Amino acid sequence: MGKVLVTGADGFIGSHLTEALVRRGDDVRAFVYYNSFGLKGWLDTSPAEIRNEIEFFSGDIRDPNGVRTAVANVDTVYHLAALIAIPFSYHSPDSYVDTNIKGTLNVLQAARDIGCTRVLITSTSEVYGSAKYIPIDEKHPYQGQSPYSATKIGADRLAESFYRSFSLPVTIVRPFNTYGPRQSARAIIPTILTQLLAGKQTIHLGSLHPTRDFNYISDTVAGFLALADTDDSIGEEVNIASGTEISVGDLSELLINKISPDAHIICEEARVRPENSEVDRLLGCNKKINRLTGWVPQIKLDDGLNLTIDWLRENLSSYRPEEYVL
Repeated sequence: MGKVLVTGADGFIGSHLTEALVRRGDDVRAFVYYNSFGLKGWLDTSPAEIRNEIEFFSGDIRDPNGVRTAVANVDTVYHLAALIAIPFSYHSPDSYVDTNIKGTLNVLQAARDIGCTRVLITSTSEVYGSAKYIPIDEKHPYQGQSPYSATKIGADRLAESFYRSFSLPVTIVRPFNTYGPRQSARAIIPTILTQLLAGKQTIHLGSLHPTRDFNYISDTVAGFLALADTDDSIGEEVNIASGTEISVGDLSELLINKISPDAHIICEEARVRPENSEVDRLLGCNKKINRLTGWVPQIKLDDGLNLTIDWLRENLSSYRPEEYVL
């Protein structure tokens, strides 16, 4: 398989993907965001037998020289490094352009110059905006309803251009809403669960009507691996979606009934997206990934939520339920 690089390896999906690659015997280099404490994000919590097999590279995806060094001697790149919080993108859009667009450009240029045999660029279902039809397939139009989604659209199109202009073997991987252990509190499921597990009876949320298509983390990781393992995905953009949807309100009630049935929800204005920015409906089509790889989701939502609850009970100290996280 040659050497594999994972950018954003210190994050939620990246750390799970890195561990999965090590477990299957790949030679893995993990690109983690530099900090003066030498911290490696969630990979610091990985078992020692996993960590000891990882070659760590500390850097900044915005730095083309560091990216080029990280990509040296690599065959396959999984590019996951990104800024992803939508509310923070309203506050600091410049940083999203620098990280998500320029950072992706750095990866593409380095991979082209070094001659990587596979490059997987991580997209997001947010590039589609509110569904114009369902289920959302890969031909659905794009709509940048937040600075975050606009920068991901830009990064995707850059990736496409490198495939079409330079024959770089790119696959654009488009997960719908991934959840599970290690997800940050800026996402809806840990937002609800951390408040409930902290004993709060009033759960503060934003809009309750939007629907989302949730994938448990192991299913998302399996989708990445399946797409990397087939040449049929080169030059393609591919959804990873469960093909089911649930509203934020119904999801909240489901979690409340699991943990604290007497709790109630308050919609907080500060957590509500601007009206034209809210993505009202996401329901993905997974026919393409199934056709290319045979991938189908393995974890039902209820089972995945139970696994997430169990993990959060043991790791609640890593979160701040009393704060609204952008």
